[in-house]
Amino acid sequence: MRSTLNAVPTTNSLLKKSKLPFAVIIQPYTTLREDEAPVPVVSDSVISRCRRCRTYINPFITFIEQGHRWRCNMCNLTNDVPTAFDWDARNQKQVDRWSRAELNHSVVEFVAPPEYMVRPPQPLIYTFLIDVSAPAVASGLVATTARTILESLDRIPNKDKRTRVAFICVNQSLHYFSIPPPPAPSEPAMLVVSDLDEPFLPIPHNLLVPLAECREGIELLLNKLPDMFANSASTGNAMGPALKAAHKLIGNIGGKIVCLMASLPNLGIGKLEPRDDKKSLSAGAEKSLLHTQNSFYKAFAVECSKSQVTVDMFLFSSQYQDVASLSNLPRYTSGQTYFYPGWNAGRSEDAIKFAHEFSEHLSMEISLEAVLRVRATNGIRMNTFYGNFFTRSSDLCAFPSFPRDQSYSVEVAIDETIAKPFISLQAAVLHTTCNGERRIRVMTLAIPTTQNLADVYASADQVAITAFYAQRAAEKALSSGLPEARDLVVGKLVELLTTYRKELMTSNVGASAPLQFCANLRLLPLLFLALIKHVALRKTAAIPSDLRSAALDLLGTLPVKYLLQYIHADLYCLHNMPEEAGKPDEKTGEIVLPPKLNLSAALIERYGLYLIDDGQTQFLWVGRDAVPQLIMDVWGLPSLEHVKTGKTTLPVLDTDLSQRINAVISKLREKTGSIVWPNLYVVREDGDPALKLWASTFLIEDRADQGASYREFLTNMRERAN
Repeated sequence: MRSTLNAVPTTNSLLKKSKLPFAVIIQPYTTLREDEAPVPVVSDSVISRCRRCRTYINPFITFIEQGHRWRCNMCNLTNDVPTAFDWDARNQKQVDRWSRAELNHSVVEFVAPPEYMVRPPQPLIYTFLIDVSAPAVASGLVATTARTILESLDRIPNKDKRTRVAFICVNQSLHYFSIPPPPAPSEPAMLVVSDLDEPFLPIPHNLLVPLAECREGIELLLNKLPDMFANSASTGNAMGPALKAAHKLIGNIGGKIVCLMASLPNLGIGKLEPRDDKKSLSAGAEKSLLHTQNSFYKAFAVECSKSQVTVDMFLFSSQYQDVASLSNLPRYTSGQTYFYPGWNAGRSEDAIKFAHEFSEHLSMEISLEAVLRVRATNGIRMNTFYGNFFTRSSDLCAFPSFPRDQSYSVEVAIDETIAKPFISLQAAVLHTTCNGERRIRVMTLAIPTTQNLADVYASADQVAITAFYAQRAAEKALSSGLPEARDLVVGKLVELLTTYRKELMTSNVGASAPLQFCANLRLLPLLFLALIKHVALRKTAAIPSDLRSAALDLLGTLPVKYLLQYIHADLYCLHNMPEEAGKPDEKTGEIVLPPKLNLSAALIERYGLYLIDDGQTQFLWVGRDAVPQLIMDVWGLPSLEHVKTGKTTLPVLDTDLSQRINAVISKLREKTGSIVWPNLYVVREDGDPALKLWASTFLIEDRADQGASYREFLTNMRERAN
């Protein structure tokens, strides 16, 4: 949990006066798998909670009456300490309560007793919805998907042997696959349903099968799948009816529907029309392009959330695909939208990227049927929640499955004057692990309070504020439009600079005074500028609405670490790296990265080699005067004009520079908390102008077509603040 303020105002009036946002960014998981140092688990099912406000016992409570009772740090009620709190039932002996994890760690996980379950823990279920229309077959999507699932069968979490899978292929009809369990002859059978108005399940069983038992049949099916549809000429895509059919199949249990689509759904319920013609863009209809054009998607997503079903979208079309409409499904079911514009398996880079990401996605240890609730000290209220989930009641967020690569934020309101020296916030996630265990992950944060405005400013966290405003701006863009989203960000910055100047600066406050801000917020103007220049919010008509919608989805869900890099890319100089860069560190064994540079073209030499990395894409920038020796060392080619630009893979040569650069690129691709595998684009300064323009949009400190440079932006902020 990360708060935007690390000293909380005691009154709402002081918070209002400061103009700073009070919000908490919550990321219950930081890695995709449990193989790193796990969170401490309390397994004796002695869960002590406050009788009144239901807060879990945590390191910030106080014991009173010789340790027989404890006082809640949220509502001050005194509670009895459970009798088994100091007793180890397994070894039948007295234990020291101070060794208990929940009194020593601010993040713990409790194994939940039976009263925390409405039904037995559900198994993990994957229903694959695969587009087999002509565009999907032609792009190689069907074959790559089948191969990736086949290669990832051992990675899908299945320790308790209860994981089940189903496959539905869709073009103008729905194709189900019946996989008989052994010892029956294990040839899978295809059953075709062409009634799209009332899609039904052709047989009641063998469609959703246990992965461990029917492994042979599943492998047979995946090996045959590409050939079954190899000659498909159908351009129909009945995704809406297919979603309803998948929901009918797993709705009574819950699980994941994974959609892989390479064309626009154009048949049956949920049918979409292409609406991105250039005329509509210029007519200022961009706002409507970011909204869904069919109410089916949101209504169906809410239906899914009720029955514990998550939808994930993998979208591949080279034409318009209406990401804005389709991304509603993951948004309300705690899923994610992954967008691969113009994807084609014929390019090995495309195939490798998707196979890597899809395999990581399938192996991620998600939690199931989860709910999140945030509690706080008396006088503090959770106001608005942001992220991919459905809000069931004012303070309960529902997640049919809980992913590990997203974060959430909650805006906090102060209703009453706080008399305590510190406040506490506690987020609790009740969930079922992949292995069928019901658990509660509890995170507690304590923050000191203050009556002094200077302390509030000195404690503000610029990174958390940026992350919170990224989610707010994404939400604003979808509800009101892009200009409103940009105004929200810039308006907040002007408010903060004005308040700081008026309330906290004493000396030289003439109109010509330089722009001043407290040290811990000095980079906020740069981060806010990066946000409004980001592809999701940038003021230009040249960005296709699909790209924008996909970028807005990422702004609203990325964990802080990746979000920061996504809006403010990293720039490295590679031709002149320090001696140790690109080599393993002697102590840690990790590859050392070169130092980062400011995002300005003024720092890019015409003979140099640079890497720009925003976590989603990497650009290798080669200056127009790069010497032949550099080209020889990195590409093994005689001179710059032989270097191929665009999406590519860098050769690994015997030269020292080639090995170090490849080590740096590989190190940057390693991510413990994200499935993304960035593609590498080679950009020559004297090469393709469109590619050069794309790479240069990441240099946010410079002037771009409609965006001010960082210096101009600061001057403008100073004038507005004065």
